[in-house]
Amino acid sequence: QVQLLESGGGLVQVGGSLNLSCAASGRTFSRNALGWFRQPPGKEREFAASINWNGGSTYYADSVKGRFTVSRDDAKNTWYLQMTNLKPEDTAVYYCAASKSAIATMMSGADYWGQGTQVIVSS
Repeated sequence: QVQLLESGGGLVQVGGSLNLSCAASGRTFSRNALGWFRQPPGKEREFAASINWNGGSTYYADSVKGRFTVSRDDAKNTWYLQMTNLKPEDTAVYYCAASKSAIATMMSGADYWGQGTQVIVSS
């Protein structure tokens, strides 16, 4: 059974940083695009960032570009989202995700999902 487990969420002040991790089990994702989505309170889930199978291409939502960095460590079957200069509008449940495709941008969705981790940015 495939499981994606996020960690690293929490409460942070405006301008602060958080690092999210997603550890996968049940299968390896070294040939898959990986990513992160988020769901702000009262809103639909939205794409945040993704990385292709070899790390050669990354994609970001305009709202996080320049502040968030997605990366992967295939030896650990884990991927990450480094978030800096956090803003109140970054408050959301963050979901890690994986695609069945190696090169998908994942902007329209994913095939595997984690359970989510809460990030709250307080002012």
